[in-house]
Amino acid sequence: MTATLHPPMSACPACVAAPAAQAVAAADGTPTGAAELMLSLPGIHCAACIATVERALAADPRVISARVNLTLKRAAINAAPGVTAADLIPTLEAVGFEAHELDATALAATQTDRTGRDLLMRLAVAGFAAMNVMLLSVAVWSGAEGPTRDMFHWISAAIAFPAVAFAAQPFFANALKALRVRRLNMDVPISLAILLALGTSLWETALSGEHAYFDAALTLCFFLLAGRYLDFRTRAIARSAAEELTALEVPRALRLNATGEAEEVAVAALRIGDLIRVRPGGRMPVDGEITEGRSELDRSLLTGETLPVPAAPGQAVSAGEVNLTGPLTLRATAVGRDTSLHRMADLVAVAESGRSNYTSLADRAAQLYAPGVHILSALAFLGWYLGTGDLRTATGIAAAVLIITCPCALGLAVPAVTTAASGRLFRRGMLIKDATALERLADVDTVIFDKTGTLTTGTPQVTNLDGFSDDDLSIVLGLAQGSAHPLAQALTAAIRARGILPADVSDLSEVPGSGTQGRAHGQVVRLGRADWTGGTAQDMTATWLQRGDAPARAFTFTDSLRPGAAEAVAALQARGLTVILLSGDATAPVAALACRLGITDWQAGALPQDKAARIADLNSQGHKVLMVGDGLNDTAALRTAHVSISPASALDAARVASDIVLLGSSLAPIPDAIGLAQKARRRIRENFRIATGYNVIAVPLAMAGLCSPLIAALAMSTSSITVSLNALRLGAK
Repeated sequence: MTATLHPPMSACPACVAAPAAQAVAAADGTPTGAAELMLSLPGIHCAACIATVERALAADPRVISARVNLTLKRAAINAAPGVTAADLIPTLEAVGFEAHELDATALAATQTDRTGRDLLMRLAVAGFAAMNVMLLSVAVWSGAEGPTRDMFHWISAAIAFPAVAFAAQPFFANALKALRVRRLNMDVPISLAILLALGTSLWETALSGEHAYFDAALTLCFFLLAGRYLDFRTRAIARSAAEELTALEVPRALRLNATGEAEEVAVAALRIGDLIRVRPGGRMPVDGEITEGRSELDRSLLTGETLPVPAAPGQAVSAGEVNLTGPLTLRATAVGRDTSLHRMADLVAVAESGRSNYTSLADRAAQLYAPGVHILSALAFLGWYLGTGDLRTATGIAAAVLIITCPCALGLAVPAVTTAASGRLFRRGMLIKDATALERLADVDTVIFDKTGTLTTGTPQVTNLDGFSDDDLSIVLGLAQGSAHPLAQALTAAIRARGILPADVSDLSEVPGSGTQGRAHGQVVRLGRADWTGGTAQDMTATWLQRGDAPARAFTFTDSLRPGAAEAVAALQARGLTVILLSGDATAPVAALACRLGITDWQAGALPQDKAARIADLNSQGHKVLMVGDGLNDTAALRTAHVSISPASALDAARVASDIVLLGSSLAPIPDAIGLAQKARRRIRENFRIATGYNVIAVPLAMAGLCSPLIAALAMSTSSITVSLNALRLGAK
């Protein structure tokens, strides 16, 4: 593979200053007509990154204000009228940060979820109320009788009823939804247990009974809300990958009118056959065919190819590809929902819906548990009422059965283990995003890796620098040091590391789609493609140096391995897992990497749909696939796989599509994560056995009338605490 070098684009000072001058301030000082822009910043990872980005944007006279969100890896920018994202992207690239334009309207549906705060507030209310009622109960347990006992019971009722009405709303709402469609879920017995505990307690209080169980109702709410909140925390980070992909579509384009002048229009207004101008640094807004111009295209977001590819008239291009070196004119062949980028978003959406069909262990247990609880409680009520004719006794025993079988332990069994395992993995540099990710990770028997950016860093390294003289390297440095091309940057870094100074290269210019040339030592020197410099194409990544009439010589490159890649592949294979390499890159570098890592099953030139199709085929054969990828071209595969992992350096859409994010640069934690997931699954099953064993012992006692609702609540609390402690054993190691 050969590649072309290109010099960086520079902005005209007049163009920089002009938009800023157009910003008009209102009477209150607020700029009117300001452009609101949204940029994706996949490379930021710390507070220093935020400060650097915001400082660079603040120094740009076209920017009014800028705020960076580290969690979403986005920058929200208010700029002078007429300023576009394409104008500001070079500002960020100049300080070392990759940036992509996002369509803010496409992200409108992704809002901050308030569910977590709501659950936490209800949990706090239930816990506070339960503690107060328990304090009042101490007086009753200590022997308070008559009016004093009744007074404490009425005070407890005054605390419990409003607290339960607020705290238990999630359970009541879900139970009502299920009953309206004639269905049972876990929240139906939960709601009945809470209401029966309150109702029985109020009845006992009104009749001046000895015992009331307001604390039992509040304790039920507290433990159940704790489980619900833990479950929410494991889901809170997940967002729709399809929305992120849609947001990457370019919102505006330059359409050529009948007179050949470029006018900016919304992408939605483009039609098949329209002529569209794409400037250097711009992203293709639609699928089309180049009619004019020569350049290079960065297809890494769509195909994962390491290096740019040449672009010339007659060549097909896809939405989402980036034009690098020269202006291009293309004729639209597919617009809107028919573009390749939108089809990829559709693939991800379909894969997301398929993933949602996964049934967790807790869900499967609940399908059997919910009807069983109601049947036992109904049998207890009927048996005692028919046997004694005492409605009060029958109701109390039915309430005790519901409380003692209330699925607190079952509700905590999975989220408690998931939270403990997630904390342990987080300390090892892995963030679990999906509630069922650990369960699915434990099933894995096949691991598929992407190449560029996943197994490798995507940074080329020169392999044959020693074969060139210092004079050659000095000329190459003079040609390459001003270019943003990845091979030029690799050459520049390697040559400067040797302490070599750049030669004085005059008449430096670029031939779009070919390379860079100039004059040094009285002769023409060129650095670029093989067919332009007179070199011979090779089955490897290379760029060529030609000095005068001398034969061109090639600089060859290899991609550096990501830390821990070799160890991770070896450890996965040692566990008996099948490891596959799927890449959109060319055959030679993919084959070389597969040989280097000992991977026998590999495929080069794989398009996004090819990766997803390969995983779907493995799924149909009964395999459980783990996909590890980082690019836009991997998003459909990440969602199609049984479970997926992305590095933190991955594109936003890939991170969102994945179930687990690698926070560090090393792949070494992946095999350990699979082992921990298998331990977590065993711990979940242990928790189910604990909950089942508890019910086997407690339910007969309750049905026999040997447990009051208060004792039932204490037993339920004990089982919940036991399950939580068992789960904590996983995170303590």
